[in-house]
Amino acid sequence: MNSISTSSYLIHFNTESYLALNTHLKANNYSKVFVLVDQNTHEYCFSHFLSNLETHLEIEIIEIEAGEINKNIETCSGIWNALSELDADRKSLLINLGGGVITDIGGFVASTFKRGITYIQVPTTLLSMVDASIGGKTGVDLGHLKNQIGVINTGAMVLIDTSFLNTLPNKQMRSGLAEMLKHGLIYSREYWNKFTSFNKLDLNDLDQLIYESIEIKNSIVEKDPLENNLRKTLNYGHTLGHAIESYYLSNPSKTPLLHGEAVAIGMVLATYISTELCKFPKEECHTIKDVILSVFGQPKIANEDLLSIIELLKFDKKNEHGNINFVLLEAIGKPKINCQVENNLIIKAFKYYNS
Repeated sequence: MNSISTSSYLIHFNTESYLALNTHLKANNYSKVFVLVDQNTHEYCFSHFLSNLETHLEIEIIEIEAGEINKNIETCSGIWNALSELDADRKSLLINLGGGVITDIGGFVASTFKRGITYIQVPTTLLSMVDASIGGKTGVDLGHLKNQIGVINTGAMVLIDTSFLNTLPNKQMRSGLAEMLKHGLIYSREYWNKFTSFNKLDLNDLDQLIYESIEIKNSIVEKDPLENNLRKTLNYGHTLGHAIESYYLSNPSKTPLLHGEAVAIGMVLATYISTELCKFPKEECHTIKDVILSVFGQPKIANEDLLSIIELLKFDKKNEHGNINFVLLEAIGKPKINCQVENNLIIKAFKYYNS
């Protein structure tokens, strides 16, 4: 697979990833290399990664606990302190080996430690490969509110080694598929159609689908890196998806949903709302719902939870001047940004999802 070029870094794939990384290490005068992992990537991914590394530089491992609940400023403080205690300086390199939590928090830590050190993303989950590691968005949650603190700052490169996917449970693989489905809905009917017969796809198809998904996200980010207009379309399904994810994360009586699971629900809701406000075809809405439910199932959202979820919408990062802004669809591949939606229509959308 050819590397994908962006305006500020390259995205490399499989064996080319390690060739590029080793060339980069030889060409740059780093003082030390730090690898950020969680306990899962330390156990299942680090030895494979290290076996492909060719360097005489000192390598230090910094491990954090896994899970979205740990994506907070307290964890950042722990990493900043570890870097300081291990004598990191401005010529140190931080390699983030993990899923979306690791790439988000690692990119943020690197971007702010000593006003910025170089970092490299090595995503190990499907979600982080096609979404979290691409485009330079880094940051942490504020309490249970998603991604409220952060910066947009790209790393030196992104390395996609799809062999790491063999370490993932099925639930984590499904979570990543949500972002790939989203890329089809907002950008390409042809790409979306590949998922309508999802059961016929095999692992040989997956590398190509990942590659195309990254191309789609990169194409959007390159045109609008700071999310002033077009990049907002990548939030399709995320306005309500993030609210659902945050609500389930903060409510001890609920089983937390993975990011992709919540976004999948959010996409069904946004597609229904699109039929009401943007004349999106209702038959296609039913098809989209069927495809998404065939992958993710249908965890029901209780009526008594709806107002609490809607209340969380006011914290969405796309909001401007007091307006809650949705991304909707006029057609597959034709999104519309900055749409306002009445609460009664949101409730109708939840009823459609639950039906």
